[in-house]
Amino acid sequence: MYDLQRCYKLLEKISFTRVAGSIEETKAREILKDEIKKIGLRTYEEEFPIDHSEIKVAKLEVLSPYKKEYEVTGIKMTGCTSIEGIEAPLIYIENADEANLIDIEGKIVLLNGRMYNKIYKKIIEKKTAGFIALSGSIYDKKDDSDLSLMSIREADYSLGKIPGVCLRELDGQELVELGAEKVKLTLIQEESKIMSHNLITEIEGTTKKDEIIAFTAHYDSVPFSSGAYDNASGSVGIMELLHHFHENRPARTLRFIWCGAEELGLLGSKAYCMKHEEELNKFLFVLNIDMIGVTLGKEIACCTSETSLPSYINYLGKEIGVAISAKQGVYSSDSTPFADKGIPSVSFARISPNGGAEIHSRKDIISPLSPKAFDSSLKIITTFADRIVNSVCFPIERIIPNNMKEELDYYLLRKERPDKN
Repeated sequence: MYDLQRCYKLLEKISFTRVAGSIEETKAREILKDEIKKIGLRTYEEEFPIDHSEIKVAKLEVLSPYKKEYEVTGIKMTGCTSIEGIEAPLIYIENADEANLIDIEGKIVLLNGRMYNKIYKKIIEKKTAGFIALSGSIYDKKDDSDLSLMSIREADYSLGKIPGVCLRELDGQELVELGAEKVKLTLIQEESKIMSHNLITEIEGTTKKDEIIAFTAHYDSVPFSSGAYDNASGSVGIMELLHHFHENRPARTLRFIWCGAEELGLLGSKAYCMKHEEELNKFLFVLNIDMIGVTLGKEIACCTSETSLPSYINYLGKEIGVAISAKQGVYSSDSTPFADKGIPSVSFARISPNGGAEIHSRKDIISPLSPKAFDSSLKIITTFADRIVNSVCFPIERIIPNNMKEELDYYLLRKERPDKN
């Protein structure tokens, strides 16, 4: 059915930093392409542009009541200050509740954590001069952690640009404790377009070749991260499905898509859906794999579909002896753009517990993963895929229910989720 040793060997080959649009992303794609060619299948690539920024200068200095320069990284796609920088009062706005946003026009604001679209809208409206986001933990040691390389997304910078930098959480705490009142922020960056790519192959169906089921996984990573868990693991997961269905020819046509630039906002899958919009009416279903193979973890399935699908996956897990929690929802990965086009989808993952394997940092390495740990994920995923791919009548209704349409609107920032009381 699947080969755990083969799976893990490929995982070892592609567990290195693979930022979208980089030489390393290309290297990972070539490794995947070679594996597909060994199976005997043809591949093709589809390139798509992504916004890119190269930070030239990023500085943050406290001017009063004390003087100190802090290490920061520039937040990409937030524009530039003048070469001389911006000098302005500093206001700590916490989570940007209204009480914290009084009289912040022309000031530089300090946030709790990273910048989110809801907060960005507010500081745009209030005409702030700049912002400081925080990364990491107050317990981090500088030599054992990295200062995040953040970027805002199109939904943010389409509203306008406010220069922003990222500061360590511990340094942010110091700013507040010492009462920093006036700061100087300098940010110079050059923006451009670069290319990322989706890698695609296909197995034609034997009896229902006009009906398409897609298998997706992203192969890019964030900076500083080998991305073994997120998401080299998913990339090798759909490769094992490709091996399986090449050896056991499917009734329906299967499209395998390794998506680029997922970490920048699902850009590869969005680009695919845009390019293939006229063909999407042939797609019955999308199965995405994002993060499996971790030794300590639990199996989940997030279904953007009718409730019958998660019920079926839960039943199937019991039938074959795999503990899994399947629920309706919108998963933050490449299944979502397809669901937004009306195609039911599921994302399978093996989620690590608190204190277990981490993602989006230098701690996402191969050691928390193992060949045996892939077994439960691949067992439920392969069994499920085999049954739906070869079903006499396709059992998943091609509809996105209204509650999931609303969740898609929230996730894709078309609507603002109401605040919880």
